[in-house]
Amino acid sequence: MHGDLDSVYATLLHLQEVEKIKIDLLICCGDFQAVRNEKDLESLNVPSKYRTMNSFWKYYSGEKVAPFLTIFIGGNHEASNYLWELYYGGWVAPQIFFLGFAGVVKFGNVRIGGLSGIYKANHYYSGHYEKLPYNEQDIRSIYHVREYDVHKLMQVQEPIDIFLSHDWPLGIADYGNSQTLLRQKPFFEQEIQEGTLGNRAAADLMAKLRPSYWFSAHLHCKFSAVVQHGENGPLSKFLALDKCLPGRNFLQVVEIESQTGPYDLHYDEEWLAITKKFNPIFPRTRARANFSDAKLNIEECRQFVKNKLQMRGSKPFEFVRTAPCHNTCQSAANNFPSGEYWQYLTAKLPFLVSHEIPFNWFSSNEELATVE
Repeated sequence: MHGDLDSVYATLLHLQEVEKIKIDLLICCGDFQAVRNEKDLESLNVPSKYRTMNSFWKYYSGEKVAPFLTIFIGGNHEASNYLWELYYGGWVAPQIFFLGFAGVVKFGNVRIGGLSGIYKANHYYSGHYEKLPYNEQDIRSIYHVREYDVHKLMQVQEPIDIFLSHDWPLGIADYGNSQTLLRQKPFFEQEIQEGTLGNRAAADLMAKLRPSYWFSAHLHCKFSAVVQHGENGPLSKFLALDKCLPGRNFLQVVEIESQTGPYDLHYDEEWLAITKKFNPIFPRTRARANFSDAKLNIEECRQFVKNKLQMRGSKPFEFVRTAPCHNTCQSAANNFPSGEYWQYLTAKLPFLVSHEIPFNWFSSNEELATVE
């Protein structure tokens, strides 16, 4: 979407009226650009001429409300400082939900998983070492996929209906009409021949999770494929779409089989249990995560999460603004160096800190106070 929410929502509203259909959910596969104010632009890795506010800030400020529930993952052109505040996922604005650096949620009974960022081998085994304020190297590395997040997703056992990645799974071009793809993007030919076009970690996840649908973006063209997992195995239908520009294929309406509504967003019990198990080894340096140190029992984690969800319900925590918004609070935004609103809030207002899910859900120290 590259921040152009107004155009996408207007197109969907028009389509809904003309086709006499009802859109239940909008999914965006990265480069969403949740830019709240001018300071956020400093964490956006784009050439300076593209560092514009676009329209997300209107939805963040409350001037507008998204007409459709929207779920998105991160790409390689994001306000990374804001998405880091919601590493585990959460509302970036009313009706607009970030799936996290890795995450799984339920929309009704439809299970949606996703992996933010793009694959770069030189950062894959690093921890999430970047810290605010980001330098020029940090804003180019923070969105690189990390082994830690992929490893958590590889633990998922229950069926996934839809999975999202920004860049394509490695080798997916072999399962669709590659000749048509090359007519659109002839410079892909060498990478396809060498087997390097795509995300190696995403390919591993597709083989493991075998979702019914896999949606991607990044390469700015429409491409579809069907992957069969093993002989007579399940199918994964792959679809990538173009960027949001006039005359481009940037939207596709898909009907997904599901139970009768209501279609509300809920936390996923299995995913929270996996997150709790591996949170004690969360890597915040360049060192590789040591998975053998994740000693919490997964069944005990699952029961812990189940009890929590029974007490408070499974709907995500409400949206809370954590930084000034464009225009009306412009002067206040300039009082914060390099967009470090989150550090300010955690220092001055510690009771606001939740990362959308209370820290003590995942901490090995059960005596931590619940922060909601």
